[in-house]
Amino acid sequence: MTSLRRRMIEDMQIRNLAVNTQQSYIQQVSRFAQYFQKSPELLGPEQIRAYQVYLTNEKKLSTGSIIVAISALRFLYRVTLKKNWSFDDLIPAPKVPKKLPIILSPEEVVEFLDCVRSRKHRAILTTCYAAGLRISEAVALTPPAIDSKRMVIRVEQGKGKSDRYVMLSPKVLEILRAWWRVEKPKDWLFPGDFPGQHITRSAVEQECQKARRICKIPKPITPHSLRHAFAVHLLEQGTDVRKIQLLLGHRSLATTAAYLRIATNKVCSTSSPLDLLPRPVSMEVKPKPPQHF
Repeated sequence: MTSLRRRMIEDMQIRNLAVNTQQSYIQQVSRFAQYFQKSPELLGPEQIRAYQVYLTNEKKLSTGSIIVAISALRFLYRVTLKKNWSFDDLIPAPKVPKKLPIILSPEEVVEFLDCVRSRKHRAILTTCYAAGLRISEAVALTPPAIDSKRMVIRVEQGKGKSDRYVMLSPKVLEILRAWWRVEKPKDWLFPGDFPGQHITRSAVEQECQKARRICKIPKPITPHSLRHAFAVHLLEQGTDVRKIQLLLGHRSLATTAAYLRIATNKVCSTSSPLDLLPRPVSMEVKPKPPQHF
């Protein structure tokens, strides 16, 4: 390990960045160095610009992937190498397209979960929907986090290194108790294949795609789709958006408010002007008069 890599890792640890973020940043900086076959200490704005062009035009990476690479390089040069640059100008981030998630209906949620063949994975994905958990939060649950006395789930060190409580559905409690009675998990509620470790996110995501192929729902479905459905379905039931913000663990209300653009009772509460016309629009087309010349 080079001294620069070690220092960058220490800088990220000092700032308490998530482990996944640390690994991703190191990987991105390593790829940048390999592209030029030089240490990043010897590279500057021109090389960074050339690398961004390469990622965009040759690698054709998605906007999200490019943003991760840019964030890693900004951290390296701003924090670890302490460059006094105008980073917005020298390392610009691409504009993120504002796309709305595609939401499963309640009926589609039931259909999808019924197609999850594994008891463990069905329990995990059901919990994601019932409590609005991120998949990283669901796989890291421990048995003591399920508080049946207060009917809450304690989410420890979620995104942003923050704890929060979410509701514990009585139906989910039954599912989790049935799971616990059969498997008797100890350290983790959903243990993985290796002793002492919880199940991985990728394992759940793979099972999710298997279930999607079985149920043949045409919409894209990921574990995060269930979190989106949780938020939108609560909104459609009339739940206050600030309560949903707390349940989702969003720092900004604006992030939660984006779901208002999807909830049908918000979007469809206003009648279309077509429905207010004095009479229906006829689809019958009058025949053209014959032409004699």
